[in-house]
Amino acid sequence: MRIVERRNGLVGLLVGLALFCVALPASAQDARLKLDHLEKLSAKAVEVNNVTLDGDMLQLAAKFLDMDKDDPESGQAKNLIKNLKGIYVKNFEFEQPNQYSAADVEEIRTQLAAPGWSKIVENRDKRANENNEIYVMKDAHNNIAGIAILVAEPKELTVVNIVGPVDLDKLSALGGKFGIPENKEKEHTKKRTSPEASHDNS
Repeated sequence: MRIVERRNGLVGLLVGLALFCVALPASAQDARLKLDHLEKLSAKAVEVNNVTLDGDMLQLAAKFLDMDKDDPESGQAKNLIKNLKGIYVKNFEFEQPNQYSAADVEEIRTQLAAPGWSKIVENRDKRANENNEIYVMKDAHNNIAGIAILVAEPKELTVVNIVGPVDLDKLSALGGKFGIPENKEKEHTKKRTSPEASHDNS
């Protein structure tokens, strides 16, 4: 009889624990992705960019932004990262296509399917075999607690993981910094308005 009672009590405890975990707000989830499985791609890549900025290193990076007086967005980028917990980037460029597997990408998407994450942007080009996706994680107060950017191209794979409160309207200020991809439209506009472009058109 006591064994049955103990089993029932244990089952009740486990059920209660499971319900508690389901009821946890998104803020209890970790916005940092696990990207260690991508390290094996370094041996195949012709260029590797690996960025890990957190804690004191993140604040040091903010100081370097002060030195870039020619970039009007440096001040905006500094204000954006001062409240962040971390910026993590993995970028691999390959000489030949298909050097990473679909499973490598799906392992990241599996993490982004966890509670709290939501996909806000998806751009798939079947002709070029390119996939661009942006995900956000929100906390219990509906504030953004993290962002993930996944860019999968035949000869390049990029994952950007920003942990902490992010203002999406100011996120573009980080483009081109710390290994974060620059907005293609922004990059195209910059090329059109550069002195070199103006000289070529004259």
